[in-house]
Amino acid sequence: MAYFEHVNRIAYEGPKSTNPLAFKYYHPNEKVGDKTMAEHLRFSIAYWHTFTGDGSDPFGSGIHLRPWNHLKGMDLAKARVEAAFEFFEKLGVSYFCFHDVDIAPEGETLAETFKNLDEIVTMIKGYMKDSGVKLLWNTANMFTHPRFTHGAASSNHADVFAYTAAKVKKGLEIGKELGAENYVFWGGREGYETLLNTDMKLELDNLGRFFHMAVDYAKEIGFDGQFLIEPKPKEPTKHQYDFDVASGLAFLKTYELDPYFKFNIEANHATLAGHTFEHELRYARIHHMLGSVDANQGDLLLGWDTDEFPTDLYSTTLAMYEILKNGGLNPGGLNFDAKVRRASFQPEDLFYAHIAGMDSFAVGLKVAHNLIQDGVLDRVVEKRYQSFREGIGKDIVEGKTDFNKLAKYALKNDQIENESGHQELIKATINQYLLSAF
Repeated sequence: MAYFEHVNRIAYEGPKSTNPLAFKYYHPNEKVGDKTMAEHLRFSIAYWHTFTGDGSDPFGSGIHLRPWNHLKGMDLAKARVEAAFEFFEKLGVSYFCFHDVDIAPEGETLAETFKNLDEIVTMIKGYMKDSGVKLLWNTANMFTHPRFTHGAASSNHADVFAYTAAKVKKGLEIGKELGAENYVFWGGREGYETLLNTDMKLELDNLGRFFHMAVDYAKEIGFDGQFLIEPKPKEPTKHQYDFDVASGLAFLKTYELDPYFKFNIEANHATLAGHTFEHELRYARIHHMLGSVDANQGDLLLGWDTDEFPTDLYSTTLAMYEILKNGGLNPGGLNFDAKVRRASFQPEDLFYAHIAGMDSFAVGLKVAHNLIQDGVLDRVVEKRYQSFREGIGKDIVEGKTDFNKLAKYALKNDQIENESGHQELIKATINQYLLSAF
């Protein structure tokens, strides 16, 4: 059965095309530097938003029209697999991601849930073999079911901790079976609503213990995918322990987990934490912890996670600048953790949205590459910090001075002349690169 029968394989037609079902800027085989766009960008489709999302919100029920909506249970799960791989093929992407409950319904018991998963994983494995599409990462949903009301690995209930371990154990086994290149941990309810009833130390210690168990089990079964932490400051809990990259890194170092993990950074989570997307990418990159990206954007006028498709070219340019400076994302990628708007309810809207996101990152890739090749921002930074490459500044960087020497120097050089940061000029230059890229 064809679920998107009116859509052909999406092709590159160039910036002048008026075909809504064509790429205007993403040309997968075009070389940017020494790699093709497809190799740089490593696009992935989020199974949850694309195939299980229904457009519901706190004020309204599901509205999205999908060819599989009439089905239930395992029949629905199987139809979604068929639709997913048709979508992947027609969009021309090489990767996808999922939570366990995205691909198979939960049963009345954990054993039944695992049985459902095994059946669908076998089906997915066959489709992967036939299509060549690969699993960028998988994860376990430990936030939707009422059992996770008080958290998962940070729960106050030991039975919930054990249940969580069983789900992640199964997830790692599935990841190995399907050749997942990464495994993601997103602590949807790993946090607290109020400190008045929370033993924060015990919860953090238990999280540390849990992650070490995951590392040990991955080694035990030979799963060699990259482990990723996905930061988010709030929502659904008031405060989540993986607030941002900085707090996540502090946690990993405290519990001696940093050799085993990197970060999966989401744009909308960054803005919820009060940061820009590029800030989180930069912080992870300079600490050699940038692993993968959830590509979306938020609405800066709204204070919650809107998960919109990325269309802000300035943001995609600065994001790709950090990613290229990182040497790329492999084995990570750009996963569209994004959903069409509630009112965009036709099946074709799924294609329009992903095309827009892929084109936006293609633009960002080319502009960022040009900025790096021309050394635009590198020259700005080098000039601004020149004082640390000579004289007293060089002594500071090389650890050849102390307070006594610095005070003596300052007494003789107290007439300081700062130079302008030229922020507006720099932004104007980036705009010039954006406008002249195509």
